[in-house]
Amino acid sequence: MPSNADLHIHTYFSDSTASPQEVVDEAVKAGLSHIAITDHDIVQGVAAAMEAAGPRGLEVVPGVELSSEFEGCDIHILGYFIDHQQGPLAEKINDFLDARQDRMKRMITKLKSIGIDNIEFEEVAALTHSRAVGRSHLAMMLLNKGWVNNIRAAFEKYIGPGCPGYAPKYKQTPFEAIDLIRKSGGVAVMAHPMLTQKDELIPRLKAAGLKGLEVYYPNTTETVIRFYERIAQKNGLTATGGSDAHGKAKPYTHIGKQTVPSEVVEQLRRAKDE
Repeated sequence: MPSNADLHIHTYFSDSTASPQEVVDEAVKAGLSHIAITDHDIVQGVAAAMEAAGPRGLEVVPGVELSSEFEGCDIHILGYFIDHQQGPLAEKINDFLDARQDRMKRMITKLKSIGIDNIEFEEVAALTHSRAVGRSHLAMMLLNKGWVNNIRAAFEKYIGPGCPGYAPKYKQTPFEAIDLIRKSGGVAVMAHPMLTQKDELIPRLKAAGLKGLEVYYPNTTETVIRFYERIAQKNGLTATGGSDAHGKAKPYTHIGKQTVPSEVVEQLRRAKDE
């Protein structure tokens, strides 16, 4: 029986509703051999997932999904096999979390200025089990308070770029994110390029140390997948993939919905030592 890996999973330490233990349970139920915990700008869920997976024959790849920006475009960089306990990334996490909380306070203030005055920082922050509060949490609060009818509307009307409640995030370029991952012993992969749509940047990221491209992403057409397979091959990048599962926060995907062969994990492991 082939072994498969889901290399893009979030926990409730960032913007998922699932605990690390629940993630492991779902991964085992799905028959996966490997998963990666890739929370946004935080690594707090990695150790708990590793502990839960230890006796169950499931390998947890320590990971992270770092936010970055280039020419006004959000670009997410996945890091695999990172040192999640000490080193440059572990030291930088507090800066990321401070910036996330500051951003959320600024966004709430902006919303108050247009009459949305019944949302407080403390209740938004309570939606996560860490300090990694993000726009998805604010979107959920806008929905809960009746300001929108769905999560998408919250982004389109209030908290997306150019909207009245939007505030820019921590200023880090994808080149800096790649460098941070490499200095932390990890392998850098560009997340969901079909969403980012900055394909022209990929060769430059490769030159900066990028090792992989997230080609296989849930709810993506075969045409798009083939397109990014060619880009990955052309640039000598490992083609990775995963579900981008967020528990109940993203009901249209789930752990194991998108997988890659376990050989991809070994390719990334080898790339780590190059």
